[in-house]
Amino acid sequence: MRKFGLFSLFLILTLFIAACGSKDTTGEKASSEKVYKVGVDTTYPPFEYKDGNDYKGIDIDLINAIAKNQGFKIELNPMDFGGIIPAMQANQLDVAIAGMSITDERKKVVDFSTPYFDAGLTVVVKEDNSTIKSVDDLKGKTVAVKKGTTGAKYAQDNQAKLGIKVIQFNDSPAMFQEVSNGNADALIEDYPVISYAIAQKDPGLKIVGDRLNGDQYGIAVLKGKNQELLKKIDKGLAELKKDGTYDEIVNTYLGK
Repeated sequence: MRKFGLFSLFLILTLFIAACGSKDTTGEKASSEKVYKVGVDTTYPPFEYKDGNDYKGIDIDLINAIAKNQGFKIELNPMDFGGIIPAMQANQLDVAIAGMSITDERKKVVDFSTPYFDAGLTVVVKEDNSTIKSVDDLKGKTVAVKKGTTGAKYAQDNQAKLGIKVIQFNDSPAMFQEVSNGNADALIEDYPVISYAIAQKDPGLKIVGDRLNGDQYGIAVLKGKNQELLKKIDKGLAELKKDGTYDEIVNTYLGK
């Protein structure tokens, strides 16, 4: 009886230790799962903005849908747009989705996904402005732009040609306010962004003239890095377009 009791106790202890070991292994596996850090600019509706404690917008919904479709995890990291690529270069971010236009200059430091949105720059003035009807009427005027954007680059590259004074801001709302208050004569912004702002918030602004270019937005990873992730992003984006999820996301914010 004593031998049987000792054997039973040994068996119980063995099973207990095995169970604990199995539990620890599972925990280690879960904690080691890769979570990709995603840079976003939450002052950029309808693509990215904060609503209470929640982050919303086309970019937010899209990257979450891609991650779900492709089975990887993400962590959103809000920051000023101008700091996103430097943060990627400092290995603080794995990927960026921030209404980022695909340009040759940016391609030198990041690799882009297939384009996910057709944008384009436009000139915007105060609603009661009747003297500026296109980019050709900006000579001698003060033009507001957002730092690090293609709108800022366009204004700076064409500053002498257009005869304008350029002032820069860290976020879109401050830029809009500068024109609404009459402290700047015009601003240059991505067409969908200002269209959404005018429709949703009525900032007292209006779009004038034709679009200045044909920008496309892309999702970015640091050049030569996270190529497997970029492949998953492209695959997920293609599948979301195919099954209608992409259109559903865009239509939520811009309408049909």
